[in-house]
Amino acid sequence: MSTKLVIVESPAKAKTINRFLGPDYTVRASMGHVRDLPAKAFGVDIDRGFKPQYVAIPGRVKILGELKAAAKTATDIYLAPDPDREGEAIAWHLRAALSDKSVKAAFHRITYHEITESAIHRAFDQAHEIDQNMVDSQQARRVLDRIVGYRVSPLLWRRIPGASSAGRVQSAALRLVCDREKAILGFKPEEFWIVGANVAKRVDPRDPFVVRLSRIDGQKAEIRSAEEAEAVRRDLEGRAMRVASVATNTVTKRAPPPFITSTLQQAGSRACGFVPSRTMRVAQTLYEGVDLGSGPVGLITYMRTDSFSVAREAQAACLQYIGTRYGAEYVPEKPNVFRSKSSAQEAHEAIRPTDVLRTPDSMAGHLKGDELKLYRIVWERFVASQMAPARLAQTQVEVEAVTPSAGGRAFMFRASSSQVVFPGYMRVVGEEIAAPAPAEDGQPEEVQKLPPLAEGEGLDRVGDWLAEQKFTQPPRRYSDATLVRAMEENGIGRPSTYSSTVTVLYDRNYIEREKRTLKPTAIGMAVNDYLAERLPVLFDVKFTAQMEEQLDEVEEGKVQWTAMLQAFHGSFLGWMETARGQDPNPDQSSKMLALLGQVKDWAPPVGKGKRAFSERDFIESLRTQVDGGKALSERQVEVLKRVAWKYREQVPDLAAQAEAFGLAPDARDAVAPATPEERARVEAMLAALSNVEFKPPSKVRGRTYDDGKFFKSLKQQAEGGKDLSPKQVAVLVRLVRRYAESVPNFEQLKPVLDAAVPAEEAPAHAVDPKPILDGLRAVTEWKAPVVRGKKTWDDKSFFDSLDRQFRESNRLSPRQVFALRKLAKRYKVDAGHTGETTLSAPPGTEPAPGAPEAPAGG
Repeated sequence: MSTKLVIVESPAKAKTINRFLGPDYTVRASMGHVRDLPAKAFGVDIDRGFKPQYVAIPGRVKILGELKAAAKTATDIYLAPDPDREGEAIAWHLRAALSDKSVKAAFHRITYHEITESAIHRAFDQAHEIDQNMVDSQQARRVLDRIVGYRVSPLLWRRIPGASSAGRVQSAALRLVCDREKAILGFKPEEFWIVGANVAKRVDPRDPFVVRLSRIDGQKAEIRSAEEAEAVRRDLEGRAMRVASVATNTVTKRAPPPFITSTLQQAGSRACGFVPSRTMRVAQTLYEGVDLGSGPVGLITYMRTDSFSVAREAQAACLQYIGTRYGAEYVPEKPNVFRSKSSAQEAHEAIRPTDVLRTPDSMAGHLKGDELKLYRIVWERFVASQMAPARLAQTQVEVEAVTPSAGGRAFMFRASSSQVVFPGYMRVVGEEIAAPAPAEDGQPEEVQKLPPLAEGEGLDRVGDWLAEQKFTQPPRRYSDATLVRAMEENGIGRPSTYSSTVTVLYDRNYIEREKRTLKPTAIGMAVNDYLAERLPVLFDVKFTAQMEEQLDEVEEGKVQWTAMLQAFHGSFLGWMETARGQDPNPDQSSKMLALLGQVKDWAPPVGKGKRAFSERDFIESLRTQVDGGKALSERQVEVLKRVAWKYREQVPDLAAQAEAFGLAPDARDAVAPATPEERARVEAMLAALSNVEFKPPSKVRGRTYDDGKFFKSLKQQAEGGKDLSPKQVAVLVRLVRRYAESVPNFEQLKPVLDAAVPAEEAPAHAVDPKPILDGLRAVTEWKAPVVRGKKTWDDKSFFDSLDRQFRESNRLSPRQVFALRKLAKRYKVDAGHTGETTLSAPPGTEPAPGAPEAPAGG
């Protein structure tokens, strides 16, 4: 019986590690985080030192129970999540969740950067305590993000339709995208011209090459119009071409460093066409283990890292492979060392293959398409990073247009090329031939190859002078890869958050893809503009980077995490006060408050308990606030104006000055008054339900639905003289249909119900469900319910729910109709001609018969 429990995050990692450990070990997966701040509450006690209120994540309750059961019989518990802040926090939460009187085991933390047998055994030999500084850094980040998200997001909801959230990192990244888009939209292209010529030697080799005008009278050639280009061409006409100088030098190009998270995501986009999240999913698979025939083994090291460090053993193995495979000249004199950023975690390694002898070609039979693509670029980049530098011969030739004896402007042309003398690291990625360098605006570009040339040598011009019109280009939109690079360069986020940040911006509908580039949506631009105006410091890119640096200092033990949060929170409260905005016209607001003192008949409070809202109490609270010398916020003024508009008929001066005060009806109440016919239909439906015995309240997905209470509220509203909204009328119709059996003379009421349904609520079915329902009502023998896991699929209950819904609302969704037709086919019900010959599911997941019905409303 195993007595040692090992806990990792994923089943794949558990399967791989389990191979390397003996029968004394049991390896279980936590499936990531097991505890977090509550999803539907703030969850941070600021007054008690920012104490987080952690709860078990709903989807992890069962897993936690299984881990607790396993922990009770263990003598040792090894916490083995990923070697970063999130992994350290997962280990800390696991220890907290599993520590009780029934657990006697000793807890150990183990970390590793690759999942190989030697690395895992070494990690167990070097087991240690949880790094509390790393945990505190993660807690600080989590609390920081919760404060910002919970307090700022409501500002967006009130002012920007469709806005879903603000975030400390996501909003800074959104700002990068929006600022770039504004730069593009505001860009004014400038015209310029490139003048050149095709020239050739007068002896072999006579292959022509292009020279481009670089200087006029010793100054950089800047030609801004067609007229200037034509003037240059006229000056050049008839001139001979002669080599003025030839310069050749050897350039050494060092190998690039191995991948870190950001550069892997960029390479995944550039070489494989992957978005960052896809790159990270594939990398996760390669890290956690792939079955090579004798069981799973990790193929690359941990993929969330910002360090260029490489283990000595891995470096030595790679140098040996390079010498054997490519030759001794490809091995550098000294092993290559790359300097990481000051904020990098040097205890981590760069992303590399766990065994350099596992070449991409040898892995082709074991890896899927995406896996092989990504493994290849990781392997090639690592091997290249350890190789000798490349040497290139760069040649630059200046060619003059000989000035005539009569004088004139001096024109100098230029051409350059690069040739690989020794490929070095370029050999491993197939770059033995140097590609021409791209041209910058107005600058000569490299040609592929230049013939041997000598100073003073005459050249022949081939064809006419070249003149090409160009325009300066706006900055390019970010791609997934370049946005990640910009986030890294600006210090926004960390390796573990780059991919998820970009994904969040997509999910929030703040950005969209357009030809593999990122463009802000209208909502994204509006959110960015609002945050940049109201909270310029909080979402400033530099400030976001400074907060990341402070989190690094918490991890290093230089700063206490609650002290950091305390300092931030003090500033944050001031920023939020400013963001909410103060009353731009306090004198006007004071006049409105004074006039509202004349109101005699206030509406009753809306809601109950803590959610109750009394307009009279609200106005009194505003008076108290103003009398105390505290200005109203913009939000308070908005509500004050809505209340003032509502009571203008009781206060003649308010009605007379409505335009001056800026009063207007609330858009939410801007519903056309009901006609006498519409009111009569509502009265008839309310009367029909007045003696009905309603079903007891039901609870569905955390919400309570009470038909009787809902009916009572509609009746009170109508009797109080307030028209029902179209949505309320629609639900009232459904309520009458639901209780049709208890409604006297229901058949006579049907025309009233049909007339009461708003046009936009009218059903429109591609396939009429009524004959199908009629046919299924004749079924006498239904199949027995089927239990799958925790769910029960019951055809009879499912049909009854659809039948009841159709009777109540006269409508079913396309997915429900599709499921209904499948049900009819299963029971061989002839429902007549449906207008279609084949069953095809509507977009989305196919519904399963027996799914529970949704409540009608209320």
